[in-house]
Amino acid sequence: MKLWREIGEACIRYQDATFRNLTCKRLQVDEIWSFVYAKAKNVPQDKVGTFGFGDVWTFTAIDADTKLMPSFLVGSRDAGCATEFMQDLASRLMNRVQLTTDGHKMYLSAVEEAFAGSVDFAQLVKIYGAAPEWPEVRYSPAACLGTQKTAVSGCPDARHVSTSYVERANLTIRMSVRRFTRLTNAFSKKVENHTAAFGLFSAHYNLCRIHKTLRVTPAMAAGVAEHVWSVEELVALLPAVEAKKRGPYKKTAA
Repeated sequence: MKLWREIGEACIRYQDATFRNLTCKRLQVDEIWSFVYAKAKNVPQDKVGTFGFGDVWTFTAIDADTKLMPSFLVGSRDAGCATEFMQDLASRLMNRVQLTTDGHKMYLSAVEEAFAGSVDFAQLVKIYGAAPEWPEVRYSPAACLGTQKTAVSGCPDARHVSTSYVERANLTIRMSVRRFTRLTNAFSKKVENHTAAFGLFSAHYNLCRIHKTLRVTPAMAAGVAEHVWSVEELVALLPAVEAKKRGPYKKTAA
């Protein structure tokens, strides 16, 4: 577990340093729910309200053209974390982009503070019907009756106001990272492990996994990698450490 977490943290550091001066044109942003330690209703009273216990949201962004995930943030679903995420995303871009989010109000202030108006920003609000009430479909979404596109700043092209790619990426996350799977005991017990797991996933997704449509990895399509990475190369991101000889095991008294 210690080795796996160190690899995940090394992947985060590498992507943070490498994914800079990106030439993305159309970005989609969303957040995906999970929980750490316990579900919110089961968190001990002395831990209630403490980050890392209960609901955790992972903010992600995806480039609609290259399918690169240039940034992510594990935090709370509030304006503070949204602003921090948007500021990090803006710092990685070298040109003006079109940005689409869902209709959550936290993005209004977050995008303005991060991009200071230098963005073509729109929100896509989905209109749903009544949610199913019977237990068998409690995780089934309500029927989508339509969408509403709202230009917030700049001049976003209505044809490209969409969150389809980032929502499909959410499915990839849930299928690839066991800690995001619902109704299991595979959830993270520590938020640091949860973050490292997503860092390892994002590195594999960006650098190692060939996109079926693009026929290359997202990092290659975005021009930040020249070849398909192997898992060995991900492991090689770990800093070299001096091997230590394990001492003798102590016998346990019967």
